[in-house]
Amino acid sequence: MLVSYHNHTNWSDGAPTLAAQIQAARGLHLDELGISDHYVLHPQGEVEWSMALDLLGDYVFQLRAAAHETTDLTIRVGIEADYFPETIDDLRARLAPFPFDYVIGSVHYVGDFPIDEDARKWDVLTKEERNTQWRGYWQRITALAESRVFDFVAHLDLPKKFGHRPTVDLSPEEGVALDAIAAAGMAIEINTAGWSLPAAEGYPSLALLRAARKHGIPLLINSDAHFPDFLIRDFDRARELASAAGYTELVRYERRRAIPYPLICPSGSR
Repeated sequence: MLVSYHNHTNWSDGAPTLAAQIQAARGLHLDELGISDHYVLHPQGEVEWSMALDLLGDYVFQLRAAAHETTDLTIRVGIEADYFPETIDDLRARLAPFPFDYVIGSVHYVGDFPIDEDARKWDVLTKEERNTQWRGYWQRITALAESRVFDFVAHLDLPKKFGHRPTVDLSPEEGVALDAIAAAGMAIEINTAGWSLPAAEGYPSLALLRAARKHGIPLLINSDAHFPDFLIRDFDRARELASAAGYTELVRYERRRAIPYPLICPSGSR
């Protein structure tokens, strides 16, 4: 089964239309295509890479219409929503009326600091300041999971995007976050975009993936595609990584319910 859920269109910061992503999915022989455009309820107002907050209903309507009209592959209705402690209750209320197949939880900000916006914002920090941002990130991931608003976490260990990794041991913070994810019944993804960025590896690292497996946390493989050509970018690489971490199955979603299916590596092994 070939499934890709973390994908964007021009409803938010993706380049393609919904129709273009569907057409590309057909060409790649996907079984299920999920669309998960950004919905960012930032405490200080709207951000340019989110869909307009008042268009959430229109977005869901278009995805559901496409799902109804598309008979040769399954279209899943998703969304990628950012966690902010100041707006999480409002976010919960805004999402509740809609029949999503899955809701992706993301942390792109630690306080006012945008962790994946610009390498220069990291470059000017001291090592201690970078470690502080990393620690704050894991604290936010923990709170995201504890909110029970989301189905799976996007690009775990995102702060490494520009190549800046912590210089202190944050395994206690990572462990608390994984405990919270597992307790919430959430999954994580291997997000293949990291291999094409200065991070030079998928999200999350193999060590974190192994820890997640020990916690019994389910797994998806996604590409975070903002262009049609990237819908299954590095999926074979991700399958091998998942297998190396001890995973033997992946999950897909239908109406917020995780459904397992076998992980098949390129070599044919499980």
